[in-house]
Amino acid sequence: MMDWTDRHCRFLHRLLTRHSLLFTEMVNSGAIVHGDAERHLRFDDVEHPVALQLGGSDPAELAEACRIAESFGYDEINLNVGCPSDRVQSGRFGACLMAEPELVADCVRAMRDATDRPVTVKCRIGIDDQDTEESLDRFADTMVSAGVDALYVHARKAWLKGLSPKENRTIPPLDYPRVYRLGARLAPLPTMINGGIETLEAAAEHLGHMDGVMLGRAAYHNPMLLAEVDARFFGDTRAVPDLAAIMAAMADYAEAQQRQGARLNAIARHMLGLANGRPGARQFRQIMSVDACRPNAGPEVFARALDAVERTPLPAAV
Repeated sequence: MMDWTDRHCRFLHRLLTRHSLLFTEMVNSGAIVHGDAERHLRFDDVEHPVALQLGGSDPAELAEACRIAESFGYDEINLNVGCPSDRVQSGRFGACLMAEPELVADCVRAMRDATDRPVTVKCRIGIDDQDTEESLDRFADTMVSAGVDALYVHARKAWLKGLSPKENRTIPPLDYPRVYRLGARLAPLPTMINGGIETLEAAAEHLGHMDGVMLGRAAYHNPMLLAEVDARFFGDTRAVPDLAAIMAAMADYAEAQQRQGARLNAIARHMLGLANGRPGARQFRQIMSVDACRPNAGPEVFARALDAVERTPLPAAV
């Protein structure tokens, strides 16, 4: 979810679910060690619990990134070995590292030595021509021997040769039973499943086999999905904010962030799906995507977008 689940996105998602573990976008360990760590790592305390997701393949550099991140107070540090993006392959991190499980294990050991936070790994079921039975078991067993605290497994292969990153999200077939078998074999190590999960009904079915479910694009494009998570999976029946309350909270947040130099559209872009399925949703998205980019745009844009929904009548009953 590079360029997606930034701190503005996570603030929004935390308004909708109090208990779900939120993940940062993947951050290159080199950007933390050699760049502006504050820009990459700062987050609002209300985001807890939140995991930092790192990309990299240099054990020493990843360890140093963990030491720097320690002071920011993340609840978990995750090494991403599942992203098929061209730009991560060129930097020798992401899914291409599934071909080098011993190197990934060295990274995990170094990270564990550098932090007392749980260190986890996110991977695919395999890459290219790997056999997903033998190679995935070998990869997972190597992570276990390195002391990994949990695994997140995307139930698709990543084809690094021949498919674009976008195609890798849809073309390789999903193989949920393969992940179920892995989870059962690794128990009691927590093993979570990811990939193509679009509804909470599907998530509940997966939880009959796995320790957890990771939602990505489904939660991003339809964020109100998260408003049902706490009651359904965590037993928290407290009311969640309705759309008007969410928009008001985000307006207050945007006002504070703009005083610190943030652009309104950098916040509004994560909110486009809030009104999905409601009358006026199209105008809501248009206002949030276009008006938020105008010079001097402020949180009043959110009020106009909400008004487009609230003043649009429901279709007449037949």
